[in-house]
Amino acid sequence: MRNEGLGSWPARRARKTPHRTALIHGDTTLTYAELYARTTRLAHALRARGVRRGDRIAYLGPNHPSYLETLFAAGTLGAVFVPLNTRLTGPEIAYQLTDSGAKALVHGPSHTGLVAGLPGSTDVRVYVEVGAAYERAIAEASEEPIDAPVGADDTCVIMYTSGTTGRPKGAMLTHGNLVWNALSVLVDADLTADERALVCAPLFHTAGLNMLTLPVLLKGGTCVLVEAFDPQDTFDLIERHRITFMFGVPTMFDRIARHPRWPDADLSSLRILLCGGSPVPTPLIAAYQERGLTFLQGYGMTEAAPGTLFLDAEHAVGKAGSAGVPHFFSDVRVVRPDLTPVGTGEVGEVVVRGPHVMPGYWGLPEETAASFTDGWFRSGDAARVDEDGYVYIVDRIKDMIISGGENIYPAEVEDHLLAHPDIVECAVIGVPDQKWGEVPRAVVVLREGAAVDPGEILASLAGRLARYKIPKSVVVADELPRTASGKLLKPCVRKRYGTS
Repeated sequence: MRNEGLGSWPARRARKTPHRTALIHGDTTLTYAELYARTTRLAHALRARGVRRGDRIAYLGPNHPSYLETLFAAGTLGAVFVPLNTRLTGPEIAYQLTDSGAKALVHGPSHTGLVAGLPGSTDVRVYVEVGAAYERAIAEASEEPIDAPVGADDTCVIMYTSGTTGRPKGAMLTHGNLVWNALSVLVDADLTADERALVCAPLFHTAGLNMLTLPVLLKGGTCVLVEAFDPQDTFDLIERHRITFMFGVPTMFDRIARHPRWPDADLSSLRILLCGGSPVPTPLIAAYQERGLTFLQGYGMTEAAPGTLFLDAEHAVGKAGSAGVPHFFSDVRVVRPDLTPVGTGEVGEVVVRGPHVMPGYWGLPEETAASFTDGWFRSGDAARVDEDGYVYIVDRIKDMIISGGENIYPAEVEDHLLAHPDIVECAVIGVPDQKWGEVPRAVVVLREGAAVDPGEILASLAGRLARYKIPKSVVVADELPRTASGKLLKPCVRKRYGTS
């Protein structure tokens, strides 16, 4: 095959395991042979509508087989796939369509109204709605194989960052980036061909797609696609499909552990629980260990496709709280501002390089240049390294609070707050203080029905944290602002609760 990228995966899988189940969505089941046939037909349909090599094809909608069919069809044509966050507003979607120059948009029926209201100033000229129109386009298209030349260095996906500060940037991920990342997952997570993965994290998020779905499909396993995460449904799906592998952010796993079914649910099929997106609270690790389940924690970023650090099962208990060591094909350093390596226990910035790291941001050469130093991508995340080389993510460098000359990393304080039985979510931010410059403030979400005095919360931290790290005030909130992938929006928390 001349296609060396992701677009060739359905064909390569179909010739090896045509009758194995690739995707399950509700009552729909697709074998690898069917996935290849539908992907090929969709590629023909898009080409007949004017989509060519290098054109951008956007997708807007919840997890669905059409998402992956569109991704692979784009790769078949040598086009570029642009996944869009389903929680964005019309203007935000329009910005990403315009910024990427998307020529085609495949969208779910749930977003038909939003799509209809998009301004005509975008470059989109081809619209396909998932449903009758989508199925008709596939049915009427040719099944003749397409073997366009696609190389490892060609852009496969433009994946927009969460946009927690300013405009989101489009990380250009090549076919090679995604292949090398998938290989690291296969090596480090020890995936098998009979893996059955529950895909309840959104596919527009880099972890849901690149750490879970693509590695499983590369290995020839089965992906059970779920449109939205729900703890009750998760228990049902694990039992019904004998799920072996799932990914979630800490908030998802926390909701599962707090559900009434947790103590008695049949979780015997689960083999791999991959958790990332933010530091995993120590109490959450303990809750799963009590059920005989171990987290494989990871740390990554969209720009690295995303696997960067990985904590395997062997060290999950002994190195609990660590993000692990570099993925098999990743190189990671923790450095001082002058890029010299930090000493043991010293906090510095995480930098990464490897074949999984993006070449740059779409249309932003200056931002790209500023993000790399001597070939190392600068993450902006603070971490420390222990004597065995295990990396502990401390916080975002910009989130660090400096109080009276002392550095306070909110993640450490948040971890202790989450040990309180009545706190289900929390965020620690810095607020102005006349004496100390700034002091920490805790914004907490309480367990339903709980009524806790703020003074009691602060008193529970005494003796567990240095006095200067203990928040000077507590605000109780109904909820915390988060991205669609579950990441806490610290800028929004600071804006809402950071005034004196």
